[in-house]
Parts: sequence; C-alpha cells; structure tokens
Amino acid sequence: MRPEEGYTLCLGSLAAMSVNDTAHNDNFAWNRQVYHRLKLALSLGLRRQLFLAVCDDLHLRNQVAARLHSTLAYPVGQVLYQPSDTQENSTPAYPRLVTLRLNLNDPNPIVQINQWLANYPPPIVGASKDSPGKSLPIPGFQIVGVEQLTKQPVAIQRLFLHYLRLSQQYFSTQESSRFLDSNLLLWIPRPWLSAIQQSAPQFWRCRTGVFTFAGEPTPTTHNSGYPERFSNSRSLDLGNLEQPIPDESVTPVELRTATTEMKFEENYDLQTEAQANHPHKTQETASPIVDLLNTVPQPQEFTTRSASGSNEQSLSSLSYISSELTELVIATINTKITQDTEDYWQPQQILLEIEALHSQQASGELLAEAYHRLGSLYRLRIEQGQSTLENLMVAIIAYQEAISYDETSSQLPDILNDLGTLYWMLYRTPPNLEEGQTYIEQAIEFYQLALKLISPETHPETYARVQNNLGTAYGDLARFSNQSENWQQAVSAYSEALRYRTADMDSLKYAACQNNLGTAYWHLGQYNQPIVHLKKAIAAYNQALIHYSPEQEPLKYGMIQNNIGTACWNLAQYEQPAENLQLAIDVYSEALKYRTPAQVPSACAATQNNLGTAYWHLANLSQTTKEVRQKYLQLCISAYEEAIALAYSLNDTSLNFDLLATHNNLGLAHYQLVVDNSFNGDKTTRSQHLEASLDNHLQALNGLNKQPEVYQTTFAYVVKTIRAFHNELGIQGQNLALSKVPSQLLPEILSKL
Repeated sequence: MRPEEGYTLCLGSLAAMSVNDTAHNDNFAWNRQVYHRLKLALSLGLRRQLFLAVCDDLHLRNQVAARLHSTLAYPVGQVLYQPSDTQENSTPAYPRLVTLRLNLNDPNPIVQINQWLANYPPPIVGASKDSPGKSLPIPGFQIVGVEQLTKQPVAIQRLFLHYLRLSQQYFSTQESSRFLDSNLLLWIPRPWLSAIQQSAPQFWRCRTGVFTFAGEPTPTTHNSGYPERFSNSRSLDLGNLEQPIPDESVTPVELRTATTEMKFEENYDLQTEAQANHPHKTQETASPIVDLLNTVPQPQEFTTRSASGSNEQSLSSLSYISSELTELVIATINTKITQDTEDYWQPQQILLEIEALHSQQASGELLAEAYHRLGSLYRLRIEQGQSTLENLMVAIIAYQEAISYDETSSQLPDILNDLGTLYWMLYRTPPNLEEGQTYIEQAIEFYQLALKLISPETHPETYARVQNNLGTAYGDLARFSNQSENWQQAVSAYSEALRYRTADMDSLKYAACQNNLGTAYWHLGQYNQPIVHLKKAIAAYNQALIHYSPEQEPLKYGMIQNNIGTACWNLAQYEQPAENLQLAIDVYSEALKYRTPAQVPSACAATQNNLGTAYWHLANLSQTTKEVRQKYLQLCISAYEEAIALAYSLNDTSLNFDLLATHNNLGLAHYQLVVDNSFNGDKTTRSQHLEASLDNHLQALNGLNKQPEVYQTTFAYVVKTIRAFHNELGIQGQNLALSKVPSQLLPEILSKL
C-alpha cells in the first residue's frame, strides 16, 4: 500500500523490454529506436557504464557498430581542441569511442582496453606557461567479435566467461583505475547473453543497460560446447499473504491534472524568445556545463547531394547540421498524415535557417537562438501530448546545441531546467529500458546546474520549480539504488522548494509540492525512523488537503485523502493501531466519495482494496471484541469484493494493486469469518463463505502457476479451507469442496488432508 505520487506523468506502459523478445511487427522502426537510445546512452559520457548490445544479425550489428563509431568517435571534426595561443600547434583528434575486435586467442576485453590506453594515452591539452593543461577524457570502447567464440574450443569460450567474472571488479569497486573513467559496450548474440547471465552473474549485475536489436540470426557452425539458453523468470512478490499490503493507486486522469509539476520553462514564445532577466552565467559556472555537454552532436562534414524540389530532399543534403538531428526531424515530419500544416513545414524551415546561418558563419548567439527555436517547437509538441522518443530527442539535441553555441544566454537556467525535464520524460517514455537510471542521473545534473545559475531571492518561482523537479528526479532514482539516501535528497529538494513556493503565491502549486513532500516522507519512512517520517508525511498531506476544494478539485482531493489513509495505515503498524486504523478507514471512506466507479474506476478499486486491508487489520487487533470483529470482517469482504468487481470491469486497464493478492485476501477474510468462535450463521451461510474462500484461493492459484514460492503458500490456503469444510460441514462439506477443485490438483490435495 503506497501513497500516490502526484508528480508522475502518465506516458504509457513502463514494462521492461525482454531480451528474448524479437517478434516485433516493424523491425526497422524498432531497431531505429533502440539505436537512438544506445547512441544517447553512450554520448552522455558517464563513468563506469557497462552496456550490452544484443544482436543476432551480423550484418545489422556491423552497420550499427560502424555508425556509432563514425558518429561518436570524432564528433567535432578533425581537431578536438583549438588552443587560444596561436603559436601552439593544434592537438590531433583523439577518439571518444574506440572499436576493438575481441582477441580470440586471449579473449580478455579489459586487458585489450588497458593495452590500447597504454599505447595511446590521452593527450594533454591547454598547456601553457601558467597552466599544466589537462588530459582529454578516456574514450569509451565497443567490443565486437564475441560471436566468433562459437567456432573456438570450449576452453576458449570458458576462458572468456572467466575473464568477465574477473572484470566485474572494475565496475563494482572504487579502486583506482584509468578504465573506471570510461564505459564499455559489449556486442553479443542472444545465446551468449544467456551464458553471461548464467556463468558470470556478478558481471551481469553490473550492467547499466541492455539494448536488443531485432533481426534473423546469422548462421554459424554448430559447436557442442556452445552455451545453452535458459529462462530467467522473475517471481511475483505478493508480500506476506497473512497480512496483505496492497500497492498504490495512480490514475491517468489524476496524473494529467494533479501531477504537472515536472514543468518546462514557462511563458515562452516560439517567434520572439521571452527574455527571462536571469543573471548571465559567470566564468565559474562555465566548466560544468562544458563538461556536461561535451558529447553534444556537433556540425559534421558530409557529402553534399544535389537538392531537388522537395524540402525533404533538401534536408537530406544539409552539410553543417548533425546528421543525427536531421534524421530525427525527418522521422517526425514523415509521420504526419498531411503535409499542409504548419507543424509539417516549420521544423524544415528552422533547419534550413540553421544551415544558412552556419554557411554564413553567423555568430554563436544567432545560431543558439535558432537551435533554441527548434527545441521550443518540439517542446510545445511534447507539452501537447506528443511525447514520442523522436520528439524528445530532437528537443534535447536542439537545446544542447543552443547551449554549446551560447553559454552566456540569459535563458540558460530555463533551458537547463527543460533539459532536465526532457531527460526525465525520456526515462518515462516506453519502452522503459534498463538505461533509465542514466537518464534520471542526467536530469539531476541539469537541474543542479540550473540551480547554480539562479538566486532564490531574485527568482523564487523558477528556483522553486527546479527544486520541485529535482525532488521528483531523486524519487525516481530511488527506484534503482540508494533508496534511503535518494528519498532524503527528494525531501530536501521539496522542502527547499516550499521555502519559496508559498500558498499565497500559487495555492495549487503549493499543494502539489506538499503532496510530493508527503510521498517522499512516506517512502523515507520505509527505511528509517518510520514514526517520525510517517507523521511528517501525514502533516504534509494535510497541508496539501487545505488547498484542494472537493467541489472544484474532487479527484485531487480524493487522491490526497487516499494518501493520508495509506500513511495512517502504515503508522498503525508502529503505534496506536486502533486509532490510526480507524483514521485510515475514515479517510479512505471520504476518498471514495470522490473516487467513484463512474469517474475513476481504477482509483476507486485501489482505494476499496486499501479499505478492505484496513478493516482486516482492525478486525485482528487483540482489543477488538468478537461482535465487532464480525462486523469488520463483513466490511472487509464488501470492500474487497467491490475492488475485484471493478478490476474485472476495466479489461486491459493496468491496476495499481495486485489482483491475485486481493483474491487471496478475500479468501482469508471469508475463512476467518466462519472459523471465528463468535460466528453464529447456519450451515448454508457457513457453506457460502467457505465456498467463496475456496473460489478466491483457487482463482489466485490459477494465476500463480509460474511462481512456485507464492503458489505453494496459496496451495496451503486451499488445503486449509478444505479442512474447514470438513470441520464445519462434515464429510458432505468436504466432498463439496473437492468437487470444486481442478482434477489435476486432487492427488496432491488428498495426500495432505
């Protein structure tokens, strides 16, 4: 049971991509999307990143690897550094991505990388009489040729896996190593992915992301020593079935209305940029921005093709603008149904204008303004709901280009905030791959840079907005690692935002931020000082509730009430259980006045589920009398039944609680009602409750056939319920129960009776 996070944007399914799923309807579109994600992950230039690219089609692998190399190895032409002292010679290009073929005689990729670095150490640049200069960044490395191990002896294949097991220390330890300043992309076919998962599990756990390309396997010579495939299913965690804990409830309607706090720059104009009166960036803040954007795609030289009459062909012949940006823009305009709209022509016009500015050697300020217009155009599309991967990446690249050409713009804090939000949205855009953590970390860096450039005293609204966004990003980062530390960071960011976002300034933004703070405190309470943090969560939620009118904002009001109920339910596990559970029941009941089946059925189902759980715990308190316990169990059953009925009426709508766990919980409630000494129902009533208990446990069991641990627990509930049939109704009752059990289960059940 979790509170609803009012800052989450609804961007579709967040299911992780399976590494074994190659049945894509459109391989070209899929592979293009995977390529863009892989390129973006590599271009961030973060340290100690381990990426696995899975591709069975060698021709496709060679194409993608070559394109990555040509795009990333020398992204700024033939000279990476132009010294200010004209007497000093320019430094020759030093690659940012190195492609190595695996040495099949001694397949140790880390040794190969270190040997390359020993032969080609990063050159020192910027040296002068007054400065020793600094070395260029360690390049990233992509390793190809793993598929050739199939033709090698089994001993060589095992040696490769052995080296991977040894090399995981480079990623998991903090020891000094030049390699730690780099990142690694390892190209492998699917069978070798399975072999790595099985035989080098520590190396596998160190991965940052897995990128799977669709394509037919390239035939190879069979080798009996080839690693075999194996399945890696994840078990469904239902928690403690004796004390069920439902999950949070978040609905798309609420997310669109209550959770727009991940905000872009406001009050912009696509034609004339609004001057935000921010202080110019000082020299001290220039370095981190340069470091952060050191992999921005830069103008590259390409063979110019003759332009035809169509603008699309004209775009394909641009020679100054990065091919990556051009291709992404073409992809976005090609998806238009009609070409007679401004949305179709405007991106092309801006690109052609940028090309003309480059050819005229225009000033950096003019180029930055043009790139900014392009980014803002796509940001507007995203704000209008078109948050596709291509639109996000065009906006990101355009904004980064704008910064690279003018780092002193007064709009820099707003652009950095927008970039942070775009990267955050990239993480939220399906398919949500494993590199999502990298995107969130990148968003946090941009938010932190924006905060360095503004003063909260002179720009309180912008400062509060960025702090709120930073809190949201830290909350998402907590899903990947360091949960307690990241939720503490989220609390700090939200608290700082509330210092400058008062109720008098904007009551709804203030309330949304208080809700976010309450949720951060709730999560923090799951890791340390639960009583202290849960009470702070309740206080923050109550502050938010003051500013949400149930008449004007019924869905938000109901959401906050649900969150208060969840926090009170949690607090009841630590102190004053009866009082806090009753309070949870009261606020859940209040929430259900506004979370109705007609308006928000999924949210209503989740709150009914939460209400049933609260009644179940209240019924089982030692101080609850027998008569009251029967009443609470009946109310618990009613709430669970309503939750299940609503859940089945939603068809494909994703639920935010575990329906199988709810079936088990309902079965337990029916069972407990009958076996309780104070139950005074007749045989017919007893039979009805036990039948309902058995039906619900069997329903849960049917969905858990691939989850052995939870399956066995539920199977034990089935056996216990059948015994209750015999105890309460005799042999006829037991026969009735056995008649409901699927025939394949009977032998095992009979052996346990």
